[in-house]
Amino acid sequence: MIIGIIQQSCTANIEDNKQKLAQNIADVAKQGAQLVVLQELHNSLYFCQTENVDNFSLAEPIPGPSTEFYGDLARQHGIVLVTSLFERRAAGLYHNTAVVFEKDGSIAGKYRKMHIPDDPAYYEKFYFTPGDLGFHPIRTSLGLLGVQVCWDQWYPEGARLMALQGAELLIYPTAIGYESSDTPEEQERQREAWTTVQRGHAVANGLPVIAVNRVGYEPDPSGQTKGIQFWGSSFVAGPQGEMLYRAPKDEEVNMVVEIDMKRSENVRRWWPFLRDRRIEEFAPLSKRFIES
Repeated sequence: MIIGIIQQSCTANIEDNKQKLAQNIADVAKQGAQLVVLQELHNSLYFCQTENVDNFSLAEPIPGPSTEFYGDLARQHGIVLVTSLFERRAAGLYHNTAVVFEKDGSIAGKYRKMHIPDDPAYYEKFYFTPGDLGFHPIRTSLGLLGVQVCWDQWYPEGARLMALQGAELLIYPTAIGYESSDTPEEQERQREAWTTVQRGHAVANGLPVIAVNRVGYEPDPSGQTKGIQFWGSSFVAGPQGEMLYRAPKDEEVNMVVEIDMKRSENVRRWWPFLRDRRIEEFAPLSKRFIES
């Protein structure tokens, strides 16, 4: 399967961002991409740096204007397309939602972000209700896609649940970057930890992982922080965690990467982790913490 990843910077002009994405999607599709993955909340700036009720106006219903726009692009280029949208479910009820489009432009399925962070410059709990669709792969003409979003990528449980339901790829649209007050050494430790934990999901489940991150600097409108320098570094890893491609941390990138989908079967035969799981002993995993 040929994967197209688009790592780009965003501006405050939503229409400009969408047109830029349209050009980049056309670029990777021309290079042969069958599955194209976009970054988290790609229509706008990362608005969660502040808590501002006016930002709820950025949200859209699904289906809605953006699903029509990206569905048309999927149909035009004959691709499966993974997008990330700010969903308005009802007044006062919003989600961070990944929407997957089939080659004919129809909506193949959606996933609502389950794990919602609440950190300085990442005030997502103010905006997003935790997802209620569970961890279920989305069926497409290219296979079952285990789509999650950003903060979900730190949790092995979601990746495992996707794998146990037959997901053939793990996919994570992302918006993550550096806090300016951290030392360069700490910044690099964080970026490498982000990469390592997802490569671990690939190894533990015998599945390729695709993570597509934003890039570029976005200021904090409130002035309380020095903004976010998104660290890019989008990557595709194989089922043993092997790095098939890793983007620069400071450049926009359109890249196509070929994945051998038969390799997962071989890796799982060599390393039968699913066979050897002691599921009868795992019930305590559903507890918040286990007291000694």
